[in-house]
Amino acid sequence: MTPIKINHVAIVVEDVREALTFWRDALGLPLQHTEINDAEAVEIAFLPIGEGEIELIQPTTDDSGVAKYLAKKGAGLHHLCIEVDDITAALARITDSGAELINETPRTRPDGTRYAFVHPKSTGGVLLELYQLPGA
Repeated sequence: MTPIKINHVAIVVEDVREALTFWRDALGLPLQHTEINDAEAVEIAFLPIGEGEIELIQPTTDDSGVAKYLAKKGAGLHHLCIEVDDITAALARITDSGAELINETPRTRPDGTRYAFVHPKSTGGVLLELYQLPGA
């Protein structure tokens, strides 16, 4: 398992369209696309920057994990995502170290990206997402 790079930083927002008035309009980041992730119950706006992205995430239900996070902590930094070359090996290494996972097995996005989250209790307070891109 080799960490490759930071893939994205996710920011939880109340309203994606409202948040775009800063990130796209004021700051000038291009909006690549938006999508709904039903598994996580979020709408995501993808804004590329350098080799990574800023993701603006808005809950689509009131009972999702992101909705609960937003209600408890408010808008702001939600998680950091690190791209890895082998997510199965990464999860095994993390588990072997005694760290706590949120997802013991990776989920798969429609584009084939595999992902899993590491609990903030194990990372010094940061929700960490691991990504393995298709073909890696």
